[in-house]
Amino acid sequence: MTAHPLLTHFALAFHPFRPGVPIEALWPPPSVDTFVRRVSLTIADGGFVMVTGEPGSGKSVALRILAERLGAMRDVQVGSIDHPQSHCSDFYRELGDLFGVPLARHNRWGGFKALRQRWSDHIGSTLCRPVLIIDEAQEMLTTVFNELRILSSRAFDSEQLLCVIFAGDARLPDRFRHPDLLPLGSRIRRRLHLDYAERDALSACLDHLLDAAGNSALMTTELKSTLAEHSAGNFRVMMNLCDELLTIGFEREVPQLDEGLYFDVFHPQPVAPPKPPKKRRQRT
Repeated sequence: MTAHPLLTHFALAFHPFRPGVPIEALWPPPSVDTFVRRVSLTIADGGFVMVTGEPGSGKSVALRILAERLGAMRDVQVGSIDHPQSHCSDFYRELGDLFGVPLARHNRWGGFKALRQRWSDHIGSTLCRPVLIIDEAQEMLTTVFNELRILSSRAFDSEQLLCVIFAGDARLPDRFRHPDLLPLGSRIRRRLHLDYAERDALSACLDHLLDAAGNSALMTTELKSTLAEHSAGNFRVMMNLCDELLTIGFEREVPQLDEGLYFDVFHPQPVAPPKPPKKRRQRT
């Protein structure tokens, strides 16, 4: 496949500021790295895990890294829910599709038994729980939350058949404080909340991405500092700023992105309106 001219111009192996960055190029903040290790230790026992944060705080990156590392563990099966807004019947069908269990459309009890048996067989042969990741979990129906709680436990809640990872924004913890979901909220064993990033974290992420993409000198030190300061602590905001600068830098055929380009693009100097011509004084 021929590389995009933009990548060729800047000697980049991939576009470092788009969502499809290779998994090995993602920068895990220390809090995410620690959290992933802690979750890895819960696989043998199952249970519920929660990742929260506002849009752009790094939840998607954390989930990609978590899914990659858990999936690389021996005998661990990882699946993710694509439609968290589903009703119970559709939710069961999606679970059946993920874990290879054929389910009858109008037999929820049969699906309940078949899924639990599949997970029990997996645990019996590997001693590892299957992992289910649900992004945008704040959109889930209360009935589905409770169905999942009952579905994934047995022996009077003393055994967990799944490791379930919920991810969502600030509404998710609020959902679990509601009386209808307190039984589930009280069972969450590991929590990670991603807040606004510090300037050093944003700079470290940018350095890591550029180095992984193959051109650590793509931006000047001053520009990277300016981007970290003007991204409002949000990784997505910084990526969007960088993406715009990279595109305009390519259009202008500059060899390197610098602070002057940043201020030219995002803080252009106002152009003074032309002065009206002076009126000639009429002779009396």
